[in-house]
Amino acid sequence: MTDSVLRTVVRRETHSPRTGAMLVVVVLLILAAVYAAVEIALSLAGRPPLLVTPGAAFDALAGLPSALVPAGQIVVGAVIALVGLIVLVIAVAPGRLSRHEMAWGERAVVVDNGVVASALAQHLSLASGIARENVVVGVAHRAVDVTVRPPLGIPVDADRLRQIVEDEVATYRLSPSVRTHVRVARPDDTGKENSR
Repeated sequence: MTDSVLRTVVRRETHSPRTGAMLVVVVLLILAAVYAAVEIALSLAGRPPLLVTPGAAFDALAGLPSALVPAGQIVVGAVIALVGLIVLVIAVAPGRLSRHEMAWGERAVVVDNGVVASALAQHLSLASGIARENVVVGVAHRAVDVTVRPPLGIPVDADRLRQIVEDEVATYRLSPSVRTHVRVARPDDTGKENSR
């Protein structure tokens, strides 16, 4: 497999398509077109409109700039521009899936954030001697958050835990890279956590 094909596959596996947003916009446009068609058909058949006749709607739309005061025009324009900007950002910005690219030799694999969190929690538990159920790891797009809750009376070196986590995360070679945050939360220290 060539590098460009591999990059394309990794990108497809780590970024979400914008199908949902596109589907919402298309459904809204179809509903608007169906409503306009129904109003036109009712008008041609001489029946009363559902909301407004096409002629009255067109006249109201054409007279809208002169009917609004300048401040109202600015507000309406700003709202339309904001909606357009939101749709543009949704269309252009890449969506993210909860996955990372992990370098594996000369290859790259796509790994789910839950798998990274589970592996890191297991490694920290084995390396520190703290029970696995007392280690909670969360992996986000740019951060790894580790919370260790040792039982009462068990001494814990927060700096050593931090070093274990940072060394293990470094071996994963994740892309995009992540920052690590390690907290030691004791039941008797509520509100006084060691963090970085």
